[in-house]
Amino acid sequence: MDVIEIIRAKRDGAELTPEQIDWVIDAYTRGEVAEEQMSALAMAVFLRGMNRAEVSRWTEAMLASGERLDFSDLERPTTDKHSTGGVGDKITLPLTPTVAACGAAVPQLSGRGLGHTGGTLDKLESIPGWRASLSTDEMRAVLSTTGGVICAAGAGLAPADRKLYALRDVTGTVESIPMISASIMSKKLAEGTGSLVLDVKVGSGAFMKDVDSARELARTMVDIGNDHGVRTVALLTDMATPLGRQVGNALEVAEAVEVLSGGGPADVVELTVALAREMLAAAGLTPGRDGVKDPAEALRDGSALASWKEIVRAQGGDPDAPLPEAAETRVVLAPASGTLTRLDAYQVGLAAWRLGAGRARKEDAVSFGAGVTLHAKPGEEVSAGEPLFTLHADEPERFDRAAEALEGAFDIEADAAHEPRPLVIDRVA
Repeated sequence: MDVIEIIRAKRDGAELTPEQIDWVIDAYTRGEVAEEQMSALAMAVFLRGMNRAEVSRWTEAMLASGERLDFSDLERPTTDKHSTGGVGDKITLPLTPTVAACGAAVPQLSGRGLGHTGGTLDKLESIPGWRASLSTDEMRAVLSTTGGVICAAGAGLAPADRKLYALRDVTGTVESIPMISASIMSKKLAEGTGSLVLDVKVGSGAFMKDVDSARELARTMVDIGNDHGVRTVALLTDMATPLGRQVGNALEVAEAVEVLSGGGPADVVELTVALAREMLAAAGLTPGRDGVKDPAEALRDGSALASWKEIVRAQGGDPDAPLPEAAETRVVLAPASGTLTRLDAYQVGLAAWRLGAGRARKEDAVSFGAGVTLHAKPGEEVSAGEPLFTLHADEPERFDRAAEALEGAFDIEADAAHEPRPLVIDRVA
């Protein structure tokens, strides 16, 4: 194979053959294709795109670059969820134990936050003693014992994706739906789940800003999953406004525990239940039959909370230990009275990042207690001089820049009729 010929083919709009895709992904992973050559191919794909057959084969080639886990011998059917990322998106935390409490096994490989979006592993690491890094044997043991595991992906899973993602990040080729889809799905397929539910976020706080591009991403990923024998469905969900009322690592863990205890914000509960029902259906489980519990009931009766504690303990954490708190707080007051009609997810995420809840580079540390508490959500009444946000940070010098991020992040209107946005926008199967 000739890498220059492959670059030229895609540059000129040709469909790459399965043999070309297999060879170039393997050769790049092994270092035989130079970084500048793969950069050129990535840009050609970015500009010319790939069809369904190419994307499916690209995913398969990245999947074949490493190991593939197999949990088919478990007594429970396996199912997983992947979110494309957002602000206040702590859904994995209540979702995994809820689905486990309803009879499925959830092998959830998660990541860390970067920029304005939070990472599941960062949130969970605020729990004293909790471990993100597990060996395959440890992961299997936790999964078989508790029905759920949330951990970091091992280095052996889709190493081609790890290398290619880093390249795309520095060459302006991240925003390619074919390559985004192959990146996500190669990792998800490698974890060996039998079914998969995708939560594709839409709005200012999400990677996809509009419904059409989000639907295209969802369709591409669903097709990849089904092409590889994994039953896959996607929900498009709103990320114009942050999820819940807490944004930040330990703050979001505390809110997730509220949901698992039968309370918590209505939007977090709604999305947890919606995704849990989709996961159970994808796994072939029907609430009300064969002892399968409905997710809403699992949140009400304490079984989801018991499952959470079991999963946390199995990974070395103490679910009853106090969570970290920021050393300093500052309250931002509402400048006027009326109805809060808009609360921009991106700007709230940026404020939390500036407070120390996120990182600018992968090697940066996060402050577990940092973040933003939202005292009102769109549709609610606020009064001038009353708290609108509480900012949490370990260093008080962070407050001014965080408050700047929130300027213009909201609208308050007198006597305004607020039309609530649907949380679940569409379903792609």
